[in-house]
Amino acid sequence: MQKILIVEDDVILCGGIRGYLESKGYETDPAYTLAEARTALKKQGYSLVILDCNLPDGNGIDLCRQIRCERNTPVIFLTARDTEEDMIEGFRAGCDDYIAKPFSVELLNQRILAVLRRSTQESEAEVFCYKELSVDFGRMQVCCHQNPVKLSGTEYRLLELLIRNKGQVLTRETILERIWDCHENYVDENTLNVHIRRLRQKIEQDPKNPEYVITVFGIGYTFGE
Repeated sequence: MQKILIVEDDVILCGGIRGYLESKGYETDPAYTLAEARTALKKQGYSLVILDCNLPDGNGIDLCRQIRCERNTPVIFLTARDTEEDMIEGFRAGCDDYIAKPFSVELLNQRILAVLRRSTQESEAEVFCYKELSVDFGRMQVCCHQNPVKLSGTEYRLLELLIRNKGQVLTRETILERIWDCHENYVDENTLNVHIRRLRQKIEQDPKNPEYVITVFGIGYTFGE
């Protein structure tokens, strides 16, 4: 069963959306604040997030950006902020669709179906294979020599960043910005060195002579040959 997180501070509206979606066969969880949503996302895997912009403890735009940094879960904004500028800001933050209030629950259901359909098609197509390494981006699963590899969240994001930019050399500064800055954490280059070393220990047969995560001396890193 597909599970949807509904981030909406209006308790009555949230309950109405949950009741309708559950009648359509979805499982739902409510979150009435950004803090509750972040806690739920850490504990559960969701097929989709329905997200309001105006929440008691902040802006849903910020949560959307965080979701995009950490996972590929689809996001639909459902909000009273209905100007063109608001919608552009939502899409720039990484949302998959944007619905302005007031709204039709049937329209919401059709938008959910469309977003989930696209998400499923993308997940099925996103399996990367190179030599003895395979990465299923849809399921966030990594295998090497046909054995599953357990990576930390940061190690996985680092590997995904290198793979998605295969054929390019990423500078150390670019990697630090792309992997850590979205979480607003300050890190130095030693942090990157540690994560590169741990990643190599998990996926390379000979970490001292890597074939996947390659150092380009004086510049940064690249993936493969």
